[in-house]
Amino acid sequence: MDHDFATENLTDKFDSYNLARIREDFPILSQMVHGKDLVYFDNASSAQKPRQVIDRITEAYTTGYSNVHRGLHFMSEKATDDYESARETVRAFLGAASSTEIIFTRNATEAINLVASSWGRTNLQAGDEILITYMEHHSNIVPWQMLRDEKGLVLKALKPEKDGTFDLDSFKTLLTDRTKLVSVCHVSNVLGTVVPVFEVTKLAHDVGALVLLDGSQAAPHISIDVKNISCDFYCFTGHKLYGPSGIGVLYGKESVLETMPPYQGGGNMISSVSIEMSKWADLPAKFESGTPAIVQAIGLAAAIDYINDIGLNSIAKYERELLNYATQMLDLVEGLTIIGRPSGKAPIIAFVLNCVHPHDVATIIDRQGVAVRAGNHCAQPLMNFYKVGSTTRASFAMYNTFKEIDFFVDALNLVRRMFA
Repeated sequence: MDHDFATENLTDKFDSYNLARIREDFPILSQMVHGKDLVYFDNASSAQKPRQVIDRITEAYTTGYSNVHRGLHFMSEKATDDYESARETVRAFLGAASSTEIIFTRNATEAINLVASSWGRTNLQAGDEILITYMEHHSNIVPWQMLRDEKGLVLKALKPEKDGTFDLDSFKTLLTDRTKLVSVCHVSNVLGTVVPVFEVTKLAHDVGALVLLDGSQAAPHISIDVKNISCDFYCFTGHKLYGPSGIGVLYGKESVLETMPPYQGGGNMISSVSIEMSKWADLPAKFESGTPAIVQAIGLAAAIDYINDIGLNSIAKYERELLNYATQMLDLVEGLTIIGRPSGKAPIIAFVLNCVHPHDVATIIDRQGVAVRAGNHCAQPLMNFYKVGSTTRASFAMYNTFKEIDFFVDALNLVRRMFA
């Protein structure tokens, strides 16, 4: 080891956290990769699934599966109850006022596209402004570009400060009486920056703009209360929250959702249909056309139950120590530069290693069993801002360990020696 930190002492600080039990809940963590113990640091892309989620999905398929809504037989009624119970679990998780404000989507990308297609097309006109940031995932950029080109809108983007901090002063200057929507991430998927969403929402509302928050990177790490934040829309995706893929969530204030036309047409989103016309169903069905992702929603609820059982505050405290330790250790690696050091950041570290392409870094350390993400992370504007083509990203989760960080740093030092 190229350091003097006592990882055993750090681990001892969290005896009450019961890390051993948590790791036992995730079967995939016992895998060997290239003959090495798996070290999974790609959680910002997609988190692993606990046995409780896997078992609940299996149970839903084996003992309670049917199509939901309108069915009069036992299996349909059971599946419907489980599906709508999942909606209530999500409502409580987000602190929404009513389950009618919770729309199930395929992912956060579809949630943002729903708002752009439904609310945006209905309410925006040429010259109106949408404000985003350079920190956004492409899913919170491209839909607004498409709408801009279609409607003649103005799309403005806020740059972060060089250390990755959200520039609240510059944000204020970009807001005008033409700003109709502010759509920003709650947490950056590259920098880990936690956006001051309370201040952002208040400032946006002061000029009459609505606010959409992309919480995909926030939901696994931060307690969320949409009523307290007072945002108009909030979305996240299930697979980053230890749930299954293929399920996401859009929260919208009921008063806003009521004014929006359906996003897609088909079954379930109607109250009546004739050849001449159709009438829409009440919320939330109006935005959930066709057979939904029934079991995925049930699996997402199981993931939320699992997180609640451990406690998001406990998870956040542990992950903060992981992040602090990883930052100290990476600072000891010669030639390594961390991109973005905002205070209070989420457990995500993007970095570059001198004279080594991030793809080479990721490929080589994979042979040591360490899984990280290399590339632009669907954040090309941010890469351009920092004048890098791509970075290597390590992102941490509730089940990672200090010892895994040691293995990771040793693997990076191996890369450094290979390219010295």
